[in-house]
Amino acid sequence: MRILNYGLNLISGGISRLFVKSKVLPEKPLEQFELNPKNPTFYIVRLNSRFDLAALARVCKRNGLPDPTEQQVLGDEALDRFIGIKNPPPLFGDKEKPTNALAQGKHIVEHLLNSGQKNVQVVPVTILWGRAPGKEKPGLSTLLSHSLTPSWFRKIFVVLFSGRDNFIRFSQPLDLSLLVNEKADVNELPHKLLRVARVHFKRQKLAATGPKIPSRDQLFSSLLASPTIKKAIQTEATEKNISQAQARQNALKLLDEIAANYSDATIRVADRILTWLWNKLYNGIDIKYTEQIHDLTNKGHEIIYMPCHRSHMDYLLLTYSIYHQGLVPPHIAAGINLNFFPAGGIFRRSGAFFIRRSFAGNKLYSAVFKEYLSQLFIKGYSVKFYTEGGRSRTGRLLPPKTGMLAMTLQAMLRGIDRPVSIVPVYIGYEHVMEINTYLKELAGNDKKGESILGIFKAIKNLKNYGRGYLNFGDPISINQYLNDNQPDWRESIHATDVQKPQWLGPQVANLADQVMVKINNAAALNSVNLLAMILLVNDKHALSKPKLLAQLEFYLRLQREASYSNKITAPDETPEQLLEHALKLNKFDVISDEFGEIIAINDKEKTLFNYYRNNILHIFAVPSLVALHLFKQHQSSVTRCHQLVKSFYPLFAKEWYLQELDESYVTRILTNFSDQGLIELDGDNIKVTQNNDSFAKLEMLGRALSFTLQRYAIVIGFIQTSQGIAKAELERESYVLAQRLGTLHGIKTPEFFDKKVLSSFISNLREQKLISESDSGLQGSQELCETYKQLQTLLPARIWQSITDIVHAQCQ
Repeated sequence: MRILNYGLNLISGGISRLFVKSKVLPEKPLEQFELNPKNPTFYIVRLNSRFDLAALARVCKRNGLPDPTEQQVLGDEALDRFIGIKNPPPLFGDKEKPTNALAQGKHIVEHLLNSGQKNVQVVPVTILWGRAPGKEKPGLSTLLSHSLTPSWFRKIFVVLFSGRDNFIRFSQPLDLSLLVNEKADVNELPHKLLRVARVHFKRQKLAATGPKIPSRDQLFSSLLASPTIKKAIQTEATEKNISQAQARQNALKLLDEIAANYSDATIRVADRILTWLWNKLYNGIDIKYTEQIHDLTNKGHEIIYMPCHRSHMDYLLLTYSIYHQGLVPPHIAAGINLNFFPAGGIFRRSGAFFIRRSFAGNKLYSAVFKEYLSQLFIKGYSVKFYTEGGRSRTGRLLPPKTGMLAMTLQAMLRGIDRPVSIVPVYIGYEHVMEINTYLKELAGNDKKGESILGIFKAIKNLKNYGRGYLNFGDPISINQYLNDNQPDWRESIHATDVQKPQWLGPQVANLADQVMVKINNAAALNSVNLLAMILLVNDKHALSKPKLLAQLEFYLRLQREASYSNKITAPDETPEQLLEHALKLNKFDVISDEFGEIIAINDKEKTLFNYYRNNILHIFAVPSLVALHLFKQHQSSVTRCHQLVKSFYPLFAKEWYLQELDESYVTRILTNFSDQGLIELDGDNIKVTQNNDSFAKLEMLGRALSFTLQRYAIVIGFIQTSQGIAKAELERESYVLAQRLGTLHGIKTPEFFDKKVLSSFISNLREQKLISESDSGLQGSQELCETYKQLQTLLPARIWQSITDIVHAQCQ
């Protein structure tokens, strides 16, 4: 028997070497889970398969892990390291033989109880051959996949057809101390060990492949049979005076327009194409905080990805990154404008479902879409949608559109039996491929629709775009959010047609804002946005190389030691390495003279660089305010800095979606300034270090906030000088004055003149109760008058004079 086993292992190992290519996660399991190869180690897997064993053995050898084909001595016993919970079904018959997993588990538990050792490592390993989810009605493709447990004979074909898509995921070793410390029957503990492993593998498989896919006809038939859509069809027939059959046909057409047609084959092909594309476009994709997603999937959570929206590349980048984390690509809510030939069909087969910009006046469409979205959640599909609704043209987060989030909560009120969590995602680039188009649109040009010609043009212009950045923010459990903020939400649960409860709108709006905050909490600093922060505040957008590197070092150290959020990521490279990398992107000019090199932004890039600065301006808002105050005053106090930040922070928080102010944040900033030699701290007293270097660094950091404060001064100035001003007039006058300032002082930041930004700020003042509305119009409060006085101390005299020449501030 031993010789036979050796021979079979040899054959399976040979086939594996020829036909198997494994994708391993995490890439370095030894380091990720702090495994010790010298400790007793076992691998527990779902299926007791020789091919699984051979694939695992190759991966373990490559990663310096103990060989699973060997036995592990434990006490007086020599046990197989490879523990397969389930045997493959026999070639004939339908009842497989039990494995020795229970006996192995019993030996391990007894050893732990008798010896008291705690160093035994039992590592769960998920092994999948291909990641096809399978179909609800199995066909030939399902029989040749690993979605069903294959017999040893069918496993040969599975390996031949799917061996190049072998997926192996190592998980955190089981905490056996918790198991053996339980006050339970010793004979029950091995059974519990296997039960825990079975649940784990079930969740891992669902996370990697998703639920089984119904045929399109099956899906449509089940949706049309739902009470909600039946009722909508009846309403359609009555209101439009058409037959039930015609109304049903209309609903079917809408479903065909909306629904995804997910194909694992398309995903595999897209994976290969996108791997080539990323290598062509980017120097790498930095992905951070993925462990949070795996933690959610391990707990059986339904996941909703809610990223910011910078570029059409977001659709591809996020889905690709999720897939390469060993997770099933989400179904994506895509604008109907992307449903054009041939992209629409490809997107649809990659999991995209299409949504119209407006549901207004179309009750049938609204009912069909909501029911489709509910079914995605009920069946267990992860979903992705962009809460901003469209791509940001300025680099700032747009105010959230809450329609999809409201429908998500309404779907929960159908009684989904799994916890649902939102994962905010920050996406950033060193170059956004649509950046020139955005600038034209901000200048007043019409937005162009997507087309096949646009795709070919984009492909033609492919070039090195630097690096891409994708940070997963802190998840938000919707269940927990509702429990905390709407304890009676479960009373609104109804299995079919959900009436919109009164509390839904306010809770959705608040939840959407929390998502935006967590997106900004996970922002990524990179070479381009950091250089934009520095160079845009300097005359001619240029700086000597030594001064540039010194300011870059100042910013990097500030963010590493006094970061706004612990999720902010900063580059590991030195300032010199970052500058060297940035210069390769052809966005800068290097001018040399006898005194050294000057780094300047290319003339054609100057306005565009505002976009990249706006990606991270919120990170520097408070440090910039403090630096500006210290530069202007030369002396101050810790107390005064705290008061100044408290005064402006509510305005910043609403504009940039900032988290609640941490009282220690200002202190950490001041400590960092002191450590970097810019200020001297003596108890509560602050004095700027008397050297040109300190003043220059503080001035450059402070000027980053200058345009924002000027915009505040324009709006507040008009309010303060009037006896009451209508909102429409305030917006118009502020826009005109902003343009005038731009002409007088060379301001070319697009959002400085943006009517939406001005309107949003006025609404923010109202929310903060800094203005009130009477019959005569908007009027400012005493607090607003104090804010206006503070602005005078912060802005340059020439800017302040330009503003007061028109608004004639009355509060001075």
